[in-house]
Amino acid sequence: MRTLDGRYRLDQRIGIGGMSEVWRAYDTVLDRQVAVKLVSPGQPDGAASVERIRSEARSAARLVHPNVASVHDFGTCDTGTGHQLPYIVMELAEGQTLAAHLRTGPLDWRIAVRVCAEVGAALAAAHAHGIVHRDIKPANVMLTPSGVKVLDFGIATPAGAADTTPDGVVVGTPAYLAPEQLHRAPATPAADIYALGVLLHYCLAGRLPYPADSVSQLLGPQRPRVPRPRRSCPDCPPRSPTCADAASPTTRPGGRAAWWPRCCWPRRSTPGCTCRCTSR
Repeated sequence: MRTLDGRYRLDQRIGIGGMSEVWRAYDTVLDRQVAVKLVSPGQPDGAASVERIRSEARSAARLVHPNVASVHDFGTCDTGTGHQLPYIVMELAEGQTLAAHLRTGPLDWRIAVRVCAEVGAALAAAHAHGIVHRDIKPANVMLTPSGVKVLDFGIATPAGAADTTPDGVVVGTPAYLAPEQLHRAPATPAADIYALGVLLHYCLAGRLPYPADSVSQLLGPQRPRVPRPRRSCPDCPPRSPTCADAASPTTRPGGRAAWWPRCCWPRRSTPGCTCRCTSR
């Protein structure tokens, strides 16, 4: 088994993406299970990529919230070819991803709203610290016995920061990218809110609001507008949250209040309410 820097023993690969892979690992110093994200050494800008990831991990490590999988450490190790492999050590959240749950179909609207409200709470805390996640999607939402955990804050960036990724590289998942992200505008909390709207639509309807397999497809002139989830969710109540379909980031709802049922914000009960949010 491989051990990073004589401390983190990689036991099992639990996820893989286009530029990274995540391992269940054991911290031999603190005697605990952790998640280690290895970032591909094949980045086009080499040392600059390592420094950028270090900066992003440092920002994310400041965030402490019950709905956020914490960042514990950052390091690099030699790949044996003269390149440095950056890695991020994170809290290991035990449970099942929202992506796995959605493979069986849409969620009951009460569960969908509750899950997205907890994701919204995590994002509100991040935004209050000036941090933008940039990759909200079902695979980065873990459902645990104690509630929702938002994963992968390791690629988070300071709000308002310019997009410094190399040309041809897009941070995030195409289907969840806000329009301004496609044009490499500075990262803002509004981009996370847009992604949360798409996430909510997926939870309610069991499908994405529009096909989005690639960035070029999203940039095409025929990109459809995002429909409101109620059209695909006839059982949803009239006052249920709607998808963040605003093209302009300045007109999107913001923060946790936008995703909590109107009947129960802030944590108050209304006669006939069945969302159980007051049990938090």
